[in-house]
Amino acid sequence: MQLKWSRSSIPAQGRHPWVVSLGLALALSTLGNVPFWWALSQLPEINSLRAYAGLIGIWAALTLLLWVFVNVVIWPWWRKPVGVVLLVMSMTASYFMVMYGVVIDPTMVANAMQTNTAEVRDLLSLTLLLTLVIGVGVPSLWWWRLEPRTGLGWRRWTHQLGAVALGSVLAFMLLLLVFQDLASLMRNHTNLRYMVNPFNTVYAVGRLAKSEQAQRQQPLQPIGDDASARLPNAKAPPVLVLVVGETARAANFGIAGYPRATTPQLQALQARGDLYYFSQVQSCGTNTQVSVPCMFSHQNRNTRTDSAGNYESLLDVLYKAGWAVLWLDNQSGCKGVCDRVAHFDTSRLKHPFLCEAGECWDEIMLDGLSERLALLIPERRARGTVVVMHQMGSHGPAYYKRSPPNQKKFLPECTSNALSSCEKQALINAYDNSIAYTDHFLGQVVQWLQTQHQPTALWYVSDHGESLGENGIYLHGMPYKMAPKEQTHVPMALWVSQSMRQRWALDDACLRTQQGKPWSHDNLFHTLLGSADVKTGLYQPELDMTRACRAYK
Repeated sequence: MQLKWSRSSIPAQGRHPWVVSLGLALALSTLGNVPFWWALSQLPEINSLRAYAGLIGIWAALTLLLWVFVNVVIWPWWRKPVGVVLLVMSMTASYFMVMYGVVIDPTMVANAMQTNTAEVRDLLSLTLLLTLVIGVGVPSLWWWRLEPRTGLGWRRWTHQLGAVALGSVLAFMLLLLVFQDLASLMRNHTNLRYMVNPFNTVYAVGRLAKSEQAQRQQPLQPIGDDASARLPNAKAPPVLVLVVGETARAANFGIAGYPRATTPQLQALQARGDLYYFSQVQSCGTNTQVSVPCMFSHQNRNTRTDSAGNYESLLDVLYKAGWAVLWLDNQSGCKGVCDRVAHFDTSRLKHPFLCEAGECWDEIMLDGLSERLALLIPERRARGTVVVMHQMGSHGPAYYKRSPPNQKKFLPECTSNALSSCEKQALINAYDNSIAYTDHFLGQVVQWLQTQHQPTALWYVSDHGESLGENGIYLHGMPYKMAPKEQTHVPMALWVSQSMRQRWALDDACLRTQQGKPWSHDNLFHTLLGSADVKTGLYQPELDMTRACRAYK
């Protein structure tokens, strides 16, 4: 009897596991690291044959390290989905690094995890879809269909562990050869450390998880239990409004010397002698997740760390002193600052003129404000009221959405979220329109305060700045030590009513001398306590921006 057989009747043996895992490592080291290689190629040090040879050595070492990483984290039981996750992670990070010049660190990952639906919608684009199709879809299809020879029992372990051992030895040898040049590059260009995919994301997620776990394990520590405030005139308790700006950089404020008329209302108030602009203010972070808690903390930027403790905020101290406190949010939340006081989210309200496409312009926070204040405890309102308004402001990348159609002074606008593809002037126009709308909003807040027939004052300060393409960087969130000044130099202003001037016994000439001094978010905690005349051991008068200019101290 003659036996017949064909190639199709032989069981498929698959590729050797080392070939399969090395293929994924190559995809990650090339397609997944395009911004890293581009950044390296543009460095002034890359100008010789030795430098190019060094680049090849770095690429080979990175590929080997990724091969080791792949064999450590990917085992046959979950091979396919984890491989796809690594591809998605690397290509998504690469896309945002290329498009916006950002880097991936723990604070950037925290921003991504805090992103709401509206912010995600602003980031979606055809370019992102094409990137994912080419960079993720094609390699994932190959990865999903490829079947390695896994073997059974001890063979499976020897394949994986053998790759780890061999890859580690070869990578170590290569790194020794390029160590001198590589160490110099990483020391002189620290941003490169945050650009190696997917190690940057894995590291950032790990650091963030560790930090959040440490925070959860720390009980909330009270502060300001000794706080008390001066009793006001029973017929005219004071009202303080603090507007927390969003993504407003000082460089584009007309009142700060910017040649465009982006702040006509603030400048008109300044000309009347009612407003003071502080021109040299530094933020304590480059993103909302860091800056907002830091602004309301009694700790300064340098001492506020993950291990420094979990404390109550400025709003808690004001509340303990007897003030009524209300937080209005037109953005992504107060990051825990307002959890223990009255707070209201205006961002999802429906309004025929002030809301559109699931978002609201900042004036929505003034709509019905008097009615919301009336719901606060009367005994506290009789002592004084603090209202915090958290703006949508100039949140990017969809700057064109941050101003109503009838408030657009500068045209044409960039209407794409792929900012690097926009004409430079159109991008600036869209951003400047958002600043001009913030100016309009602040003018409306002042008008509302003028109708209250009480001592009133308005503080405005942005949480952080923004990059608009300078040195190829867009948006914000860079690590603080390497952040450009556009992301850390923020606008700050104070408007004071005549009756509040009398309550404070304010020295106008003195306060004007304070405007050009170097200040930061670290001063806000103590300045607001001083403005509210709160007595507490936490108060540091030397950090109060207006103390020297008020008669009561």
